[in-house]
Amino acid sequence: MKKQKGRILFAGCFILLLVGVAHPQSDAKNCKDHPLFTRMPNFCLKGCEFKEFGKVDFVNEKGNDIEVEGKVYRADYWLKEGFRSPGELKILRNFSNAIKEIGGMVVKEERGNVYLKLKKSGKVFWVIVDTSNSGEHYELTIVEKADMAQEVVADANSLMDKILMTGHASVYGIYFDFNKTEIKPESSKALKEIGKLLRQNPGLKLYVVGHTDNVGKFAYNMKLSRARAEAVVRTLVDTYHVASQRLAPYGVGPLAPVASNKSEEGRAKNRRVELVEK
Repeated sequence: MKKQKGRILFAGCFILLLVGVAHPQSDAKNCKDHPLFTRMPNFCLKGCEFKEFGKVDFVNEKGNDIEVEGKVYRADYWLKEGFRSPGELKILRNFSNAIKEIGGMVVKEERGNVYLKLKKSGKVFWVIVDTSNSGEHYELTIVEKADMAQEVVADANSLMDKILMTGHASVYGIYFDFNKTEIKPESSKALKEIGKLLRQNPGLKLYVVGHTDNVGKFAYNMKLSRARAEAVVRTLVDTYHVASQRLAPYGVGPLAPVASNKSEEGRAKNRRVELVEK
């Protein structure tokens, strides 16, 4: 799937590469490496492309096809004449190891290409490495986007209004690292407003319900969402002095999405905590 699409994407800029291109000995004019990666030894940049905004086919952690949008960088590398190819697998392993060393992950690896993802410095990077010609050539595609900013944290009054109208309120602004249950410090604003909500409404009792997107195994997401809800309840009790009998944690994993899980924006909306009136 990927290789065919990747070559279609490159066709406009690198059509000559598909028909017997000589190995370059120096980089194409105005082309340079992306700062995220160094190149493989003895390779030259045959061509490159940069767009302020574009769309690229990718896959999520479940292997489903998705589209990612943002700044798009593409580079086309060829082995210099007279040097021995490292082989396709070695190229893929080099990029996979490089992304892991800086905190990223391998999303999926297929024969001849690999999908990588990294969250760093408030940005998300989607990376595709596509090899060919027995490792004499590889294409590098990087989509860069500012990390999805969660919705503005609602204040205590807004949360109560939603609960009165619908019986529940979604809370954004409670943050966890990937696959973790420890609440990050930047969650304090949202938690403070929940504590204020409960102080202002002493008769209010809540189910604190954790939600996830659909990335990963179902059973694991159910367990993770419950553990995160429990972490929120512990913090409200220990730090904001809410009586424990007023709160009950539950987790429903991906069972109640509020948006499509086919886009990063939708998955971000689905990763949330909801306050449900008992």
